[in-house]
Amino acid sequence: MTMTASAMKEHSLLGLKDLSASEIGSILDRAAYWESRSEKVIPVLKDRFVANMFFENSTRTRFSFEMAEKRLGAQVLNFAAAVSSVEKGESIYDTVRTLESMGIDAGVIRLKPVGVLAELASRISVPLVNAGDGNNEHPTQALLDLYTMKKHFGELKGLKVSIIGDIKHSRVARSNLWALQAMGAEVKLCAPESMQAPELGRYAPYVPMDEALCADVVMMLRVQLERHAEGLLKSPDQYRLQYGLTEERAAKLAPHVIIMHPAPVNRNVEIDDAVVEHPQSRIFTQMANGVPIRMAVMERALK
Repeated sequence: MTMTASAMKEHSLLGLKDLSASEIGSILDRAAYWESRSEKVIPVLKDRFVANMFFENSTRTRFSFEMAEKRLGAQVLNFAAAVSSVEKGESIYDTVRTLESMGIDAGVIRLKPVGVLAELASRISVPLVNAGDGNNEHPTQALLDLYTMKKHFGELKGLKVSIIGDIKHSRVARSNLWALQAMGAEVKLCAPESMQAPELGRYAPYVPMDEALCADVVMMLRVQLERHAEGLLKSPDQYRLQYGLTEERAAKLAPHVIIMHPAPVNRNVEIDDAVVEHPQSRIFTQMANGVPIRMAVMERALK
């Protein structure tokens, strides 16, 4: 049974930019339901096949999706591009079409090139879930971030959130910006000039580091050390001194502030080693929250 295009759109999750506050809220509520269940496996998707198609490496995101899918009883196919025919020149489209023709019911996909996902979704007849596409969006990461904030503060409306680091290359920053604003939070951005995305300045102001730390949530982004070669990062030490969440800066945060990071963390670059497991840090809580969020997203894709 093929889905209509509009039903497909409702089941796919390509990004958060066009999602309404009520849709975001319903995913967060459903995640809370899944988190409250004590059973490890609740087989609501027991006859469904899901392919995790990772054309870009990611250990945590893939394991988190796989854990969510298996907890819902789905049959899971894992596909990593590094060991696949994509390396031999098969296109991403051909790979996804191949898995679709074998009978998958949904695909989770992560890829580097921007714009490919929307094109794929328009040509494939199963729901697709974006597990990160280029520097465009990473919707499930932002949803688990919002879930973490909502659990801690009770409400997202009016929350002051600062996103600090390499905004230019960050899909996490973009998905969080769209979702937080939809939910009525106030977002500020902070980045060295070479790491700013000027087009986002229309939506949220860029502020200096000391102002960014006056927030309810301080979200540090991973410094992509591979961009070192582009000259964006003069040196990790220099970055830490100007934009890192050092122990000194963490000590000055108001007691109610929580520290977040999408991980993996470059310890002692964007965040000091001792701050990763600081009492105000929610970094490992975020990882735990990824599973119920992805359960909610996969259930939405396949129900």
